[in-house]
Amino acid sequence: MKKPAMVANVEAQMATAILCVASPLDHSTRRNPRARHQAPGQEVSPGTRAGGYSGGICAVNITPELTYLILVVALFIVPRGLQRFRLPGAITSLALGAIATMVFHAFHGDSTVELLGTLGIVALFLFAGLEVDWCDLERGKPALVVHVLIQVLLLAVSSLACAWLFGLTLRPALLFSLALFTPSTGFILDSLHAMGLTAEERYWVKAKAIAAELVALLVLFVTVQSVEVERLGISTLALVAFVAVLPAIFRWFNRMIAPFAPRSEFTFLILTALLAAHLTRALGVYYLVGAFVVGVVATRMRLLIPALSSPQLAASVELFASFFIPFYFFKAGLHLKQEYFSAKAFAIALGLLVAVVPVRILRVAAHRRWAFGEDWAAGTRIGTAMIPTLVFTIVLAEILRDRFGLAPELFGALIVFTLGNTLIPGFALRTPAPEFERPKVASEPCIEVNPLTPPPG
Repeated sequence: MKKPAMVANVEAQMATAILCVASPLDHSTRRNPRARHQAPGQEVSPGTRAGGYSGGICAVNITPELTYLILVVALFIVPRGLQRFRLPGAITSLALGAIATMVFHAFHGDSTVELLGTLGIVALFLFAGLEVDWCDLERGKPALVVHVLIQVLLLAVSSLACAWLFGLTLRPALLFSLALFTPSTGFILDSLHAMGLTAEERYWVKAKAIAAELVALLVLFVTVQSVEVERLGISTLALVAFVAVLPAIFRWFNRMIAPFAPRSEFTFLILTALLAAHLTRALGVYYLVGAFVVGVVATRMRLLIPALSSPQLAASVELFASFFIPFYFFKAGLHLKQEYFSAKAFAIALGLLVAVVPVRILRVAAHRRWAFGEDWAAGTRIGTAMIPTLVFTIVLAEILRDRFGLAPELFGALIVFTLGNTLIPGFALRTPAPEFERPKVASEPCIEVNPLTPPPG
């Protein structure tokens, strides 16, 4: 039966409104949905010119600016609301990205989201680099050397196992192994305050996490660049030269810019991290290496530039990171497809969780038992807190998919594996989910003052 013209017109307007919200395309198609179906040179009807969307509904409310505003609100409100169920905000942001692309076909290939996501991963690893304290690492050097050796041994054995089980060649197998055994330092540091650990225990957990991260970045660089000996040599020289030049850049800033531009340290640090991230991206080792290196060098230059160690700068980096990190996880969710999450992918992920997670907990507990004489229960709690692998697994899974043609079921298995292991600490230890998109700044010790007592002096 043929529908009345008025009913058909209303249905068409409703469909256009839904598409305007769910499908943010380029600016021309956002302003004019009909333009996608017009031949080149065809005249645009007066109702669909740049003044707004056609149909009357989108012209009133739905604009690209409103679309991004809705996205920002969703990324900052929805994850906070779900944290009461011990669901980390990073996983919620990832899920929102997956829903946006799989259900609404929205934001896929959106350049604005890509840029905001890049700022997020750069800010995250810049902050991680700023957390490196070389004096602390030197103090625990003997135990950390053993920790690193165990980590390398696990990577070697698991790489051979992955190559045999999944039919991978050596380089993809090593990256796959890194995705399974590299902890997310941000999650570990954020969960320490809720575990009831002593200051000494917190020191060792932090030092172990940072040491594992340094090893992972080095292995990632060598593995990705080892296609040819010549390429590896050139890339290594380029990275070494960059690291050697960075202190000179910091000194130049301190001498030529800082005296005449007060409070410019934050801007300088962010811009340097962005440039370094794009340089290492050009070398083929993703953004995170360059941003992390800038953070590490900045910690080494704090004696020369005291402002780099100021609480104000740390708070500024924290604020910057807390805003942009959710966009990185949202962007990662946009790259997911339904074909990645087959029954085979879930079966592989379940096998990885059953095989890998106990090994990672046991290695931490056994090392602490041997090094510190702690009981197994305490070591198991700390090992459980060091399980999450979210960031490194996502980054390495994308590298494996884009550069090595990783099978869809293996890519999906890695994503399910990292989501599963990231959820474990909150439920197993009954601790609040860490706000991974808001890294913490070490605060200065405060002195409690009785309000009835006048302050000294």
